[in-house]
Amino acid sequence: MRAADLDLRELLHFDPKGGVIRFGGQRALLLDAVALGLLRKELIETLGTAGARGVLTRFGYAHGWRTAEGLKTQFPWDDESEWRYAGGRLHTLQGLVVVKPPVHRDESASRPFAESIWHESYEAEQHLLHLGQAEEPVCWTLTGFAGGYLSYVNGREIYCIEDRCVGKGDAVCHLVARLRDDWGDAVAPLLPFYQKACLDAALTHVTDELKRVEKRLRARQKELGPKTAAATGASGLIMQSAAMQRVLDLARRVAKVDSTVLITGESGVGKERVARLIHEESARVGGPFLAINCAAVPEGLLESELFGHTKGAFTGASQDRPGLFEAVSGGTLLLDEIGEVPPAMQVKLLRTLQEREVRRVGENKSRPVDVRLLAATNRDLVAEVHAARFRQDLYYRLRVVEIRVPPLRERREDILPLARTFLHSAAERTRRKVTGLTPRAANQLVRYGWPGNVRELENALERAVVLAKGSRIDVEDLPEELGLALPAAYAPGDVRPLDEVARDYILAVLRANDGNKAKAAEQLKIGTATLYRKLKQYEGADRGPQPSA
Repeated sequence: MRAADLDLRELLHFDPKGGVIRFGGQRALLLDAVALGLLRKELIETLGTAGARGVLTRFGYAHGWRTAEGLKTQFPWDDESEWRYAGGRLHTLQGLVVVKPPVHRDESASRPFAESIWHESYEAEQHLLHLGQAEEPVCWTLTGFAGGYLSYVNGREIYCIEDRCVGKGDAVCHLVARLRDDWGDAVAPLLPFYQKACLDAALTHVTDELKRVEKRLRARQKELGPKTAAATGASGLIMQSAAMQRVLDLARRVAKVDSTVLITGESGVGKERVARLIHEESARVGGPFLAINCAAVPEGLLESELFGHTKGAFTGASQDRPGLFEAVSGGTLLLDEIGEVPPAMQVKLLRTLQEREVRRVGENKSRPVDVRLLAATNRDLVAEVHAARFRQDLYYRLRVVEIRVPPLRERREDILPLARTFLHSAAERTRRKVTGLTPRAANQLVRYGWPGNVRELENALERAVVLAKGSRIDVEDLPEELGLALPAAYAPGDVRPLDEVARDYILAVLRANDGNKAKAAEQLKIGTATLYRKLKQYEGADRGPQPSA
């Protein structure tokens, strides 16, 4: 027997006149979901969040262990793997949660011991109903059940953690299971919830531990300050600026529906990263995410790449091949550089969006597709529409929601957090012992206009890490163009006296010309004598007031 063969009509036995109800051979009870939600509320109000989580997790763990024990002998399983997966199938049949396996396209990536996507969790539903949105995952009983079931089935301690949850505002619930030793320190605060010791002692230990952890976290947040603590969001994106926080908030809100999104912004601002966030926060997170740069695919091959082709459709088409719309079924497809799509393809793309079906090259029949489409461009599509280079109907079909990612020069608060992240990443990758930036280098980074945006910043930091002579990056390690660093435009909070700006610019031009004053004066369009006079003034200002004789 396979897990998929379990049928609710065969598992559930009862007398229509009343009496004992049995599910899978074991006595079962019909309990109202709202009543369980009220019980959760009472537990939280009486024991606190930590105590309630301990009770419900331990209950779920015992339930999962007992269920696995009973299922082992009650059904003639084809093999051990079917028995292992039967727990999720059972939960789905019981109406507690709809369990779906995640879809992994990258087989080379490391995988957890077990993983699943949950829809329609009764625990998340009841928590939202009675207590509102939480800051942490709330499917404690279901998570405990998974841990208990897997531990019994595999004969080893397996702990489950819910890292996404509808109860805290995510689109779906996501469970990850690993062996006890594989979790390492990350699971340490959660261990008491799984211990088999006396529940009272476990709850006391959990409460004390959580109080100590919360106290340390509060102290750490005060030490870091509000800005630093908020620099890295749950999305993994680095941001302190209000502009990027608005972008992320809009991305998270639109992720919960399947509407088409147009992401605009200059090259290198991180449009693909925002698209990935929308996918990761959506109900399609279990499906694949694929990005294609439309400008990088020759016009003659773009249709085949997107829609697929049949054998013999053109020279070189030796076999049937599905396109990206079919390959990404159930997931998200990002069409980057959508403004580069030729007019003939725009018509076919519009039809696909409207009809939700594709027709392979060389084929007469249409095939339905289930894809969430995102588009990105660094072009002004409104101008392209007015110039008759981009179809107006396709523009409005793509722009159901538009998210504009601001350039780096408009969010200078993000420059140093991003730079430090790139620095540490490059240092680890190149095995260089570079730990930070000098004040001069940090100042230069903030003042530069960054026409290449985040991508240029990342490359500049990698170059600086490679060339750094000491443990910190200095101005000399940065690319030469940063020597002429001046704000490209006014930014609130970045106002400096005009004399100071002029001085820094003149000295930067002089450095760029290796101290050649005549050449610097020529580039600045001022006389050499004027340059000498200004340099003398700057030198005197640096020395400060001199004592009188």
